[in-house]
Amino acid sequence: MKLSRVMLMSMLACMVSVSAFASFERGDQGQEVLDIQKRLVELNYPVSSLDGDFGGETETAIKKFQADKGLAVDGVIGQATYMALMNKDLPVNRAHDNARAVIRAGYGVIGTPYVFGGTGRGGFDCSGFTQYCFRRAGISIPRMADEQYYSGVKISTNQLRPGDLVFFTTYAPGASHCGIYIGNGQFLHAGSSTGVTVSNLWDSYWGPRYYGACRIR
Repeated sequence: MKLSRVMLMSMLACMVSVSAFASFERGDQGQEVLDIQKRLVELNYPVSSLDGDFGGETETAIKKFQADKGLAVDGVIGQATYMALMNKDLPVNRAHDNARAVIRAGYGVIGTPYVFGGTGRGGFDCSGFTQYCFRRAGISIPRMADEQYYSGVKISTNQLRPGDLVFFTTYAPGASHCGIYIGNGQFLHAGSSTGVTVSNLWDSYWGPRYYGACRIR
């Protein structure tokens, strides 16, 4: 019964991740975003900074485009918006694939006990767990939670997407606990009393202790 529940949670997480990553949205960067910005300008949707950074101005231009085309006005470039704008299917984004791999690694060790200083399948502490998951995806991040907090691009709570690192103030000031956001207000982490598990980001314990988030590029 316990095993089947874990398998079901894993399947749901994969479904959430696939749908959440099939888009471009505020906070994204790179050549693909630059191509989108150039196309918006071609269609007379002003974007003054052609810098490959999906910021507020690009989001506003996308919303105007969506409204004109009768699409859902959310500022997120999903398949329908991308097709209408670029006249082709939404591409697979490499960074999104990395995030799926990070989450998949996390679900693969659910139930592993908490061990202070632990960095492997025999036991994890919080930052040992996140480092392990990113390493399994081929991404190197620092060992300690506070170091990990400063290793990525800071993002606000309304920019959170699966694969982002989330941080909490627990036993020490600042970023002293960390986990991996998986969508729907939940995150994977190695809790001192639970081992590797899924928790609600905004429950009565974690919500008041939330410190911030970052995205690893």
